[in-house]
Amino acid sequence: MRILASCIATVAISLSPLAAQQRPKLVVMITVDQLRPDYFERWKGQLTGGLGRLANEGAFFTEAAQDHAMTETAPGHSTVLSGRWPVHTGILRNDVGVQDSTARLIEVRGPGASPHRFQGTAFFDWLKAAQPSARALSVSRKDRGAILPLGRAKEQVYWYQSGLFTTSRYYADSLPDWVKRFNAQRVPFRAVAAVWRPLLPDSAYKEPDDEPYENPGGPRRAFPHMLPSDSARAAAGYAGTPWMDSLTLAFALAGAQELKLGRRGATDLLAVSLSSTDAVGHTFGPDSRELHDQVVRVDRYVGWFLDRLGAMVGRNDLLVVLTADHGVTSYPGYSRAHGRPDVHGIMLDSLIGAFNRDISARLGDTTRTAWLVFDPGMLMLQDNGRLAAARLSVDSVVGVVAARLKQVPGVARADRPGELVQADTLQDPVARRWRHHIPPDAGVLLVVTLREPFVWGNESYAMHGQPSDYDARVPLILMGRWIKPGRYPQRAATVDIAPTLAEILRLSPFSLLDGRVLREALVARN
Repeated sequence: MRILASCIATVAISLSPLAAQQRPKLVVMITVDQLRPDYFERWKGQLTGGLGRLANEGAFFTEAAQDHAMTETAPGHSTVLSGRWPVHTGILRNDVGVQDSTARLIEVRGPGASPHRFQGTAFFDWLKAAQPSARALSVSRKDRGAILPLGRAKEQVYWYQSGLFTTSRYYADSLPDWVKRFNAQRVPFRAVAAVWRPLLPDSAYKEPDDEPYENPGGPRRAFPHMLPSDSARAAAGYAGTPWMDSLTLAFALAGAQELKLGRRGATDLLAVSLSSTDAVGHTFGPDSRELHDQVVRVDRYVGWFLDRLGAMVGRNDLLVVLTADHGVTSYPGYSRAHGRPDVHGIMLDSLIGAFNRDISARLGDTTRTAWLVFDPGMLMLQDNGRLAAARLSVDSVVGVVAARLKQVPGVARADRPGELVQADTLQDPVARRWRHHIPPDAGVLLVVTLREPFVWGNESYAMHGQPSDYDARVPLILMGRWIKPGRYPQRAATVDIAPTLAEILRLSPFSLLDGRVLREALVARN
């Protein structure tokens, strides 16, 4: 049976408002960048802090996913509180997700950023309409991790740049005093020559600590890892250590205290995106001792954070959600060492270059070399009109390119987006995820999918960004007195978070949603 790729969910909203004592005082959205769900089972006995508490006391949807194709940070964060796939949020790619040269940073140098590409509304918009005094604070190391969970709302949004937390002029003209006080501690600058050693005894880690494929070009592959002795370089390197997550949570807690989140009679939102798992995972890979230690550490950090929020607001008044923006695929070197000698990183630059030279020769145009542009996973055409004017069939060009791409070892398929409309999206997750990602007017000629566990690139990092289960599968956990704890094997997606929160708070979404209410995990109410 064929189904639509994007099903619009109907959120049941009660006509009567929810009494204040029945509402959560604070909704806490935690997104752990690159956190795979299998880590919860792999290191289950060692997760004794916040991750363990959420897994044991919350509703854990074990088959959840960022169910779209280009599983990157910006598209993933655009889904978590919007209830909509990237095809509908407009955030299709990581590199341009929030870039905005008109929204300059405050007090630091760095790329300007805003949600100007984000389309539609998000959870906080619906909350603010129902409760005008509601406040939101969103914090991350990354600009896109802080910006996109709130959509276009001009609330308190901060991210890390050059050793300090800042925001852009989309949100404010100056930093508030509490941010300045926090930055004045200069924690990353004072971390000169700080040493990262494993948190647990060596016997707790089963992973080898020195694999040849880890940290290509880096100074060390094995513990201990030391920050530079120069303060500015230490602050830059700090972003790639577990300590960055601790600092991010401390900053979020300081903001929650200053803004009195959850203590003013309205339901407030605190969104935190933790980026160190992504930094460590890219550098050392998901099968490394470093990544193991990072997950154990973020477990402890999140436990501390939830304890402090519980003491501030009241543990029974918190509604906590945890998920990830994407997963990750193992280093090809790891795959080769574990029974897949054929696996390697794939780069198509030379192949696409050859096609471009052939097109130029056919058109007699030696001034242009980039007719076809390949952004890993998507093939686009720069000048459709010129080809048509020269009577060079675009359809024929696409057919030839697709046939050649399918011959590349490691390429599983090359699909025209129009062909995916006919796919059985229930049985074909790759087609479903591409349909959740690419709008009809995006100008994409082909979408290219690799075989698992092949990756795009030159193997300089452990990678994600494909519609594979390695990259798409994420944990999805809800915890609070409105939630029935347990393990839920039903298929779920990050777009289900916003409609579920709307149901709990009896909010009316302003957008047509792609997600569904996770009713099976909700406590029945009158």
